[in-house]
Amino acid sequence: MPPGPPSRRPGANDPPLAVALKYDRKEDAAPRVVAKGGGEMAEAILALAREHGVEVREDRDLAQLLSTVELETQIPVEAFVAVAEILSYVYRNSRPDAAPAGP
Repeated sequence: MPPGPPSRRPGANDPPLAVALKYDRKEDAAPRVVAKGGGEMAEAILALAREHGVEVREDRDLAQLLSTVELETQIPVEAFVAVAEILSYVYRNSRPDAAPAGP
């Protein structure tokens, strides 16, 4: 079988990529992908998130992985640790008495 195209790590010059997750502890076993897109769609997702005070974190590799997940589908096991760290950061910083955490 001939080799596929060479793999390429995402770079700074790549168009923006955004993935939005939703997690309800009472309803979801794991976070779900509820929006995703590249380029102008990514910009719209990010603008909407910021407009509504949603915490935005940059992680191109994680966004690349999550962008392969179908909408309304739970995140893959490979993403659990990274997403858990982000959710922990968001929850800590969303408390009114919380001091800002580091990156």
